[in-house]
Amino acid sequence: MGATKSDIFTTEQNQVAEMAKVLGHPARIAILQYLATQDSCVCGSIVNEIGLAQATVSQHLKALKEAGFIQGSLDGVSMCYCINTKHLETVNRLLSSLLNTCCEPSNCC
Repeated sequence: MGATKSDIFTTEQNQVAEMAKVLGHPARIAILQYLATQDSCVCGSIVNEIGLAQATVSQHLKALKEAGFIQGSLDGVSMCYCINTKHLETVNRLLSSLLNTCCEPSNCC
């Protein structure tokens, strides 16, 4: 498959595309929704809550962390995760901008 020409698009367009790619899996959405309902960082119950294998959940957590959606910290031998609210503010701003632009009334069919 050929390389994308991401340099011909704006920084904002590339950011939205990367966010959409990370959010494009329902397991990652489920993880974010679960973490959003917790009052503190979650250290071990994610696998039980999501219902997928430990290795699969770990891969999704890694992708979410690398993209900035979650933060992780070591607590003894366990990794604890929580939502990165600063990043979600950026996501909200970018997606709101996109949706507000795309949803303006027009004379199109």
